[in-house]
Amino acid sequence: MKGAVIGASTVLVVAVVATICVVSFRGSGNGERDEGEMSTSVKSIKSFCQPVDYRETCEKALKAAAGNATSPTDLAKAIFKVTSDRIEKAVRESAVLNELKNDPRTSVALDNCRELLDYAIDDLKTTFDRLGGFEMTNFKSAVDDLRTWLSSALTYQETCLDGFDNTTTAAAAKMRKALNSSQELTENILALVDEFSETLANLGIPSFHRRLLAEHAGGVPSWMPDAKRRLLKVSPGEKGFKPDVTVAKDGSGDFKTINAALAKVPVKSATTYVMYVKAGTYREYVSVPRNVTNLVMIGDGATKTVITGDKSFMMNITTKDTATMEAIGNGFLMRGIGVENTAGAKNHQAVALRVQSDMSAFYQCQFDGYQDTLYTHTSRQYYRDCVITGTIDFIFGNAQVVFQNCLIQVRKCMDNQQNIVTAQGRKERRSAGGTVIHNCTIAPHPEFEKSAGKLRTFLGRPWKEHSRTLYIQSEIGGFIDPKGWLPWLGDFGLNTCYYAEVENHGPGADTSKRVKWRGVKNVTYQHALQKYTVESFIQGQHWLPQLGVPFIPGLLPQNQSGRIH
Repeated sequence: MKGAVIGASTVLVVAVVATICVVSFRGSGNGERDEGEMSTSVKSIKSFCQPVDYRETCEKALKAAAGNATSPTDLAKAIFKVTSDRIEKAVRESAVLNELKNDPRTSVALDNCRELLDYAIDDLKTTFDRLGGFEMTNFKSAVDDLRTWLSSALTYQETCLDGFDNTTTAAAAKMRKALNSSQELTENILALVDEFSETLANLGIPSFHRRLLAEHAGGVPSWMPDAKRRLLKVSPGEKGFKPDVTVAKDGSGDFKTINAALAKVPVKSATTYVMYVKAGTYREYVSVPRNVTNLVMIGDGATKTVITGDKSFMMNITTKDTATMEAIGNGFLMRGIGVENTAGAKNHQAVALRVQSDMSAFYQCQFDGYQDTLYTHTSRQYYRDCVITGTIDFIFGNAQVVFQNCLIQVRKCMDNQQNIVTAQGRKERRSAGGTVIHNCTIAPHPEFEKSAGKLRTFLGRPWKEHSRTLYIQSEIGGFIDPKGWLPWLGDFGLNTCYYAEVENHGPGADTSKRVKWRGVKNVTYQHALQKYTVESFIQGQHWLPQLGVPFIPGLLPQNQSGRIH
């Protein structure tokens, strides 16, 4: 894998660093050291590293890895190589391996790290492999992709460390030390991309100035085979519905279990493959693996086709591993299926669905649980006409995710607890991650209605330092605490989070008594329109049409929220 990273196309990265070098040299005239005393290589490295957040880490890494390299191309290759090398080194940490026998949770956490860090390396590789030969007019799209993949690589490293929570060995500290430089280097690459993006925006590159108020979009692109295009427009039982494979518990399909069908799905498919899962309760743990791409999974309805499980954190496994279902392979679409975790409130973290599939969508689905129901882990995700139920942090993670027309229902937590809808996990300020809840309804679940006045409920809390969540043009029920937002621990993240409420309505939408943290922002309609829409935040106009899912590209007309579209 490492060789593939270095050998892949560097066209975009060369363009990035070439631009950065120009900017850097312009700003380096008052440097602390006479440039004439430095070698050409050292000067090139200092220039390359100037815009980043962790300059010392960048310079030390390149001096050790780049040799006498001076060209932006060679330095770009070197920064990716050394970042991948540092992650791989963390996986091999023998000191951590030797402590496995002391604590079961540590053993599980390390197994998770191997998997997660492999994802991180893969996303670094993807930034090279998929962006060669782009056109000038595609710069904006290319930069959006880069930011998503690099943000995901950062999140996987952080999730590895999260897995050591509540372990009893010294493994957590050692793993954090092992990953420190790779995290800083990954964030440095993000800084270079941000600088590049800003420079091009200032130059007026056409693709950086796109239409934001768009008509409602749907349909599928002309390049998709006609049979597939028709299939995504119809539902089970309708004329023309002919899936590639059918799952049925009663034996009337090709397979009786979802996992059996998944084992036969073509890998790395560039075309849509449709799996129809007939009505029934499927008691299995489902994973759509990384090499299964462009899979469409269609059920008979979110309360008729249900995937169920009951794993929880109390079973000495990580939160990630409690998921009843996980979607990893890119381009995944689920329609008309329910996923639940029945572990209950007393068993704490218990995920129903975990998603890291880039450009994935969920339409007319339902996700039921209590704490940590929906783990929107990484990448670009879209949820439309879905129901999500839970108690504590039940929408969490660091994906770039937009919810539209969804019903978010708060269930009854335990008497010594309080409900929190979101716990967004953006650790780095440059990360692309964030949760946008647009034109949704936040309401009490029927089981909670009688207790809604006794148990407090909040819109969210900052799981990580730069947590980012926005409620836009949504209906907020009166059971939401007037303070709105809840601290995680002390003053952690209160000044660095990014929380906003824009044009909401309903008895709980009054913001006059909200907490006054620095991180709670007063965001205007126009700013939300520019940055936090399906089109601008997850670039949905480029990939949602091919999935056949309806979506609102921008916002509803100002002062006209509350309508279902």
